Amino acid sequence: MTKWVVDQSHSSVGFEVKHMMVSKVKGQFDSYTAAVEAEDLTDLTTATIAFNFDVASINTRSEDRDNHLKSADFFDVENNPTIEFKSTNITKDGEDYKVTGDLTIKGVTKPVTFDVEYGGKGKNPWGVEVYGFEAEAKINREEFGLTWNAALETGGVLVGKDIKIKVELEVNPAA
Repeated sequence: MTKWVVDQSHSSVGFEVKHMMVSKVKGQFDSYTAAVEAEDLTDLTTATIAFNFDVASINTRSEDRDNHLKSADFFDVENNPTIEFKSTNITKDGEDYKVTGDLTIKGVTKPVTFDVEYGGKGKNPWGVEVYGFEAEAKINREEFGLTWNAALETGGVLVGKDIKIKVELEVNPAA
């Protein structure tokens, strides 16, 4: 098995959620680690994948909102400093993949499946192989204990239940 390193300068871990039932708030985790091992990344079914997101690094471009998300109302970063994902099964779906694994948020672990698109492979200017992937999953935040919300005067709620998690990765072999 080859170990692969995520090139964080060409990768991102983000999310989006409905705001006030009319628009979307997007954010990302600026600090994360990943462990990817595979015989061959042109066949992702041989891989094991694990991610660890530093919840304190959440960034929605609003310091007040980020601080609220870190509080006990949402992620409770003091008691739950990380979000973790560990793959349990990877299957080929045409040209793409389904990566299923255990996602742990705020002490709650549930199975989640990411739809993964293989972006291809190439060599960077220094002759190092690079591979690209895009992954997306949708979760119900309330199932992970993220239940805070506020009713709107006009009906509906401030924060939607469904969260889209979007991961864009560029990986290369560990040195």
